Amino acid sequence: MELVDRADPDLSISKQAELLGVARSSIYYQPKVDDYQLELMKLIDEQYTKTPYFGSRKMAAILNEGGYQVGRRRIQRLMRLMGLEAIYPKPNLSKPHPEHKVYPYLLRNLKISRSNQVWGTDITYIRMYKGWLYLVAILDWFSRYVVSWELSTSMEVDFCLSAIDKALAVATPEIVNSDQGSQFTSLIFLAKLQEANVKSSMDGRGRALDNIFTERLWRSVKYEEVYLKDYQTVQEAKENISNYLTFYNQERPHQSLGYKTPGKVYWGEAKR
Repeated sequence: MELVDRADPDLSISKQAELLGVARSSIYYQPKVDDYQLELMKLIDEQYTKTPYFGSRKMAAILNEGGYQVGRRRIQRLMRLMGLEAIYPKPNLSKPHPEHKVYPYLLRNLKISRSNQVWGTDITYIRMYKGWLYLVAILDWFSRYVVSWELSTSMEVDFCLSAIDKALAVATPEIVNSDQGSQFTSLIFLAKLQEANVKSSMDGRGRALDNIFTERLWRSVKYEEVYLKDYQTVQEAKENISNYLTFYNQERPHQSLGYKTPGKVYWGEAKR
């Protein structure tokens, strides 16, 4: 998946990365995949979106039933590459870097009653026609409003830092909740929250309930946008996802919000 023209005399790699809206470091990331592996990853992504509690054993069984001869170990490797893991309780979830600090889960029994009380953040896999991207979003849990988002071709921390910078330029929440992945336990990410006097909360082992609002967002993004398209380029993916998230925020009514849009609830509450 070649993102840039390295021979372009007028545009540096840094400038092309800026125009694409991706981190410069991700330009150098070149995934080595074949068509069969891409097909497996698409199928895994679709099944995971339907049943995020399926681990590699059940995922392999589903694919084998569909005529794909693939072992559990290969499924495990692909799920790691895609940043996916089953959300049922188990000993090892998203692993932080061994030197990174993990914060307790602060949201148990907490009544979420206003905008900017709790934001959640997570990363999901976005498939393309030839290759893939990663999408991070900052979601206001009260209004379901997507405060900010970023795309990247790699799981490096840069795009998560950009997303939180953009979100903090909009408002300052009381709590930011995430999983224990290395991006969110990194010292530089946590420092940004500390500097803004924001409390960090991290999912426990029962991640299915800890991150339910963001999981619902990912299902909407996948079924209503990504699965309907075959993005040919990073720019095409970015433009289409940007359009969808604008629609999601400003035009798509939510039953849980009394059929109001996230934008109306978020900005209406935020002004009070």
